[in-house]
Amino acid sequence: MFLRKSPYSLPPEQYGGGRKRIFIGLMLASCVLLCLALCFFLILPWSDLGSELRWLPLFSMAVGGLGIAVLAWLCLSLVFHIYTGIPLPGMRGLRHVIIRLFFPLMELLAKAVGIERDKVRRSFIKVNNELVLAARRPVAPRQLLLLLPHCVQSSLCPRRLRHKADLCARCGKCQVGDLLNLRDRYGIQFAIATGGTIARRIVVQTRPRCIVAVACERDLTSGIQDSYPLPVFGVLNQRPCGPCLDTLVPLAGLEESIRLFLGLSDTVADAEQGGQA
Repeated sequence: MFLRKSPYSLPPEQYGGGRKRIFIGLMLASCVLLCLALCFFLILPWSDLGSELRWLPLFSMAVGGLGIAVLAWLCLSLVFHIYTGIPLPGMRGLRHVIIRLFFPLMELLAKAVGIERDKVRRSFIKVNNELVLAARRPVAPRQLLLLLPHCVQSSLCPRRLRHKADLCARCGKCQVGDLLNLRDRYGIQFAIATGGTIARRIVVQTRPRCIVAVACERDLTSGIQDSYPLPVFGVLNQRPCGPCLDTLVPLAGLEESIRLFLGLSDTVADAEQGGQA
């Protein structure tokens, strides 16, 4: 079958049940609203202003028709790429269009119709990750940055790891020791950030080619937007104690992601088998 599902499709369970259909539905609705706005240019020639300016009808029809055609093509191309994982020729900037144009509109539309914001964010992160996987190129270990939130450290720990993670005693009371072992095993860069400003500073200082980031829906969404055009693969943390307190990292899934970007696994299925071994 020609329209086969993308080989980079990720299970919704990794994203709190987030599904691409939410993103695609809101994107199509946003596109329809933009096309309706462009219909103003198609109606303009029949207004009183159109009868006074002879050049206006042709210009207005051209702008409206071309704008609607471009938006329709862009939206359909995005849906095709998201579903199949196959980029169409000349459409390498799809993530840019999603991040800069559609997602802000989708958030406003979701708020207007009463869709929970975190559902939209989870769907956006899932779609972003699949697009990043589809366009990925293997990177050297020192070109991959593993970026973590400070809340992964135990709140009872007396050591401050925000500026130097190697101060960790690896006592096993939180996952920082396991994450450092993961860093040592693959030789990647590693950092703990206390917020968006510190995270951006870390990215500027380390200058990675790819980022695997662990955070909540809000921080991952803003991080993906702020770091563009750097590819950011987002991993949702687990919050058994609530937001920003003693959060957990899905270690097996995180290692799968790292292996993919280092070129140690060829496909998502291979990485999953490697994580289960």
